[in-house]
Amino acid sequence: MKRLLGGGGARLCLALLLRHWLLGSSACPCEQPSLCKPVSSQRDFEVFAFDVGGKTWKFYDWTQITTVATFGDYDPELICYAHSKGSRVVLKGNISVKKILKLTVRTAWIKQKISLAKKQYMDGINIDIEQTVKKSSAEYYALTALVKETTEIFHKEIPGSQVTFDVPWSPECVDSRCYNYTGIADSCDFLFVMSYDEQSPLWSSCIAGANAPYKQTLVGYDHYIRMGINPKKLVMGVPWYGYDYICSNLHKDHVCFFAKNVFPGAPCNNVTMRQAPYRIIMTLENTSTSGILWDEEQKAPFLDYKDSKGAFHQLWFDNAKSISLKAAYAKERGLRGIGMWNANCLDYSASIAAQQQTEAMWKALKGA
Repeated sequence: MKRLLGGGGARLCLALLLRHWLLGSSACPCEQPSLCKPVSSQRDFEVFAFDVGGKTWKFYDWTQITTVATFGDYDPELICYAHSKGSRVVLKGNISVKKILKLTVRTAWIKQKISLAKKQYMDGINIDIEQTVKKSSAEYYALTALVKETTEIFHKEIPGSQVTFDVPWSPECVDSRCYNYTGIADSCDFLFVMSYDEQSPLWSSCIAGANAPYKQTLVGYDHYIRMGINPKKLVMGVPWYGYDYICSNLHKDHVCFFAKNVFPGAPCNNVTMRQAPYRIIMTLENTSTSGILWDEEQKAPFLDYKDSKGAFHQLWFDNAKSISLKAAYAKERGLRGIGMWNANCLDYSASIAAQQQTEAMWKALKGA
């Protein structure tokens, strides 16, 4: 050993350490070093799960999951476990569209993300840029270029890696996001379509409604496909959360008016609503004034309840029934897959009721 470290051996050791430092790599955190290799296999149907942190991932349905997008803190234990199940784990990517007008900035950002992905043994990146972009603007073209350059470099540096991009429920300039959807779809592995937050309460009739109405959701996919985007480039996103509205007036026929006309031109500008994860929604079922009801037009469940201050609420959400309908469409239309925002929203406790509800939600992704 002493002889090995002497002279040339010492220089070789130093060179290897320097190379290790320059590449930004780190020791494999998995008991089996093979689990630090990127996942390159493809499955017929993608199940894309967003994870926002914590340890609830231990209770996910890993028989289905193909990709986990990490939007929480880095968890090496998650990397090892996901890889043991043949599932990818990808970074979150976000940058100001104003900054990416410069090629040097795009290149530096991609380099930094590649370095981080290698260091953390990740399998790609999910680009989540939900910013205003005008059609045919400089940002419009720069964003497309960013996705193309990111995909090319990730595929080269991490063979078999996956690059995806998050888009709104419709390509019709939702929230002024007038992206080059066809160009972006061509430039990456697939689009994750965020089929939720489809209501625009500020400009609606001030009546509470579904987070992701069935017919409206499908219209969004029809638009993407009519643009020329291959269905195999689209993964359907479904919400595992809902919206809780405070009703200014709750009719006996369960119509919840949630705002008044305060200023002309914006009838619902005093909207009072908040997001609620599925696990919280289920705790309200037994104490609600209505029980869980079903709206056939929107194909979505909802419930009414009264809070401790006497105010009436209406809560719209998605459950196993509504998600199954959408998942069935995804398979019938030949979409790449399905996913949810976010997998942490379910109740993974040991209670029988929670286990049944959670199992039903995961099963619904199969369209069953």
